[in-house]
Amino acid sequence: MASRVTLDDVARAAGVSRATASRALSGSGPASASVQQKVRAVADDLGFLPNQAARALASNRAHAVALVIPEPNILVLGDPFLGGVISGVSEAFSDTDYQLILVIVRPGDEPSKASRLLRASVDGAIIASHHFMGQLEQEMEQQPGPLVYVGRPGSVDSPVYVDVNNTLGGYLATQQLLRRGARRVACVAGPDDMSPVQDRLSGWRAALDEAGVAPGPVVHVPFTSADGAAAMRRLLDQDDKIDGVFAQSDILAAGAVRVLQEHGRTVGGDVFVVGVDDSEVARTMTPRLSSVTNPSAELALRASRMLLQLIDGGASVASMVPEIVEPRLVQRASA
Repeated sequence: MASRVTLDDVARAAGVSRATASRALSGSGPASASVQQKVRAVADDLGFLPNQAARALASNRAHAVALVIPEPNILVLGDPFLGGVISGVSEAFSDTDYQLILVIVRPGDEPSKASRLLRASVDGAIIASHHFMGQLEQEMEQQPGPLVYVGRPGSVDSPVYVDVNNTLGGYLATQQLLRRGARRVACVAGPDDMSPVQDRLSGWRAALDEAGVAPGPVVHVPFTSADGAAAMRRLLDQDDKIDGVFAQSDILAAGAVRVLQEHGRTVGGDVFVVGVDDSEVARTMTPRLSSVTNPSAELALRASRMLLQLIDGGASVASMVPEIVEPRLVQRASA
C-alpha cells in the first residue's frame, strides 16, 4: 500500500520550507502568487490531501456545514421536496471548501445529541422541515455558528430564513378549485405544528371567505402518500359530497386521488384536486395533478448563499432579511 503524501513531501518537492508550503496551500500568511501556484501544482501532482483536522485547528474553522432535517427516515427518503433540498444544498456547496453533513433528527431523538454534534463539527447549519417543537430550535440556536432556516421558524425569532409565500400558495390552489365550480372544498393538510401548513391553511380560508363559501373539513397528517389516503377516507366519512380537495403536497394529493378513484369519483370531472410542490409526482400521476410551485432547489440555493455570507463574515444576522419566493399555479388535468 502506498504511503500517504505529507506536507513535508510537498515542501521538499517544491523546494520550499514546510511553513511556506502550508501558507501557500491554505492561502493564509505571506506567500507570493508564484510560490502558491508552484506549491499547489506540486501538491496536485503528488496527490496531497490536507489533513482536515489540522486545518480546522489552525483556522478555528471546521470547514463543514450541516443540513438538519427533523423528520423520520421514511419521509426524508420519500418526500420530493426534501429530496430537492438535499440535492440543492449539496450542489451549492460542491464548489466550496466546505464538507456537507446530513443530520436527521427522528421523532423521539434527543435534540441535544444533534446540537452537541453541530457545536463540535460544523461552522454553520441549515434547518429544513422543522416543527414547532421548540426544543430542537432552542438547542440549535445555542451553537456558535450561524443557522439558516428553510421555512419560517416557529419557536425562535430569527430573520435568517428562506421560504415560499405559502399563504398565497394556499389561496391560488383554492381559487382554482372554486373556478372549476367546487363548493365543498376540503383540505388534506400536513402536521399542524409547521409554519407552511398553517400559512397554506390561511390562504385556503381566505379564498373561501372571499368567495362566500364555507370551509370544508380539514385533516392533519404527515406528508406521506399513505397518510394522504387515510386523510381522504376520513374526509369522505365526514362529507361524501366533497367536490374539491386542496392537498398540501403532491405526495398527499397522490394518496387522496387514489382513494377518490376507489370510491368511483372522477378526478378532474366530478371532483377537483390541487397539490403543492409541482414535483415529478404531479407530472406523472394519473390524472396529472394541478399543483402550486414550491421550488426546493431554489430555496436550497438561497439558504446556502445566506449561510456562506454569515460564515465568511460578509453579513451579520442583524443585517439579514427573510427571502420569500412567490409561488405560481401549474394547471393540469386534475383541476
